[in-house]
Amino acid sequence: MIANMNESERDLLARLWEEHMGMPFPPNMRGREIEGEGMVYLDASIAVGVSSSLSEPFDAKRRHALLRCLAAVEKVLPSIDDEGGAIERYERLREMAALAVGIGDADPRRRPVVG
Repeated sequence: MIANMNESERDLLARLWEEHMGMPFPPNMRGREIEGEGMVYLDASIAVGVSSSLSEPFDAKRRHALLRCLAAVEKVLPSIDDEGGAIERYERLREMAALAVGIGDADPRRRPVVG
């Protein structure tokens, strides 16, 4: 997926999120595990992080959770077949997770973890 460089990252993330919400979940991913990752759980975990990042300040705990999800989606993408639009969905999830982490890093309200 190619990002429009004229959009702010937050606007791009909001647009991708809206598109994502309109996509049906691929039936072949229900109950499926790839590389030790539950595909429904991975989808939902990224969705929670992205949704949160659009509505409230991004804290270190959420950032860390989203980074774990980003690593997981990177790991499983090569093993996903394209039945039911699964590749498009998980590539979009990867892009949204990366954008949300980047936006959170740039958010002056985000406090660093101490200790």
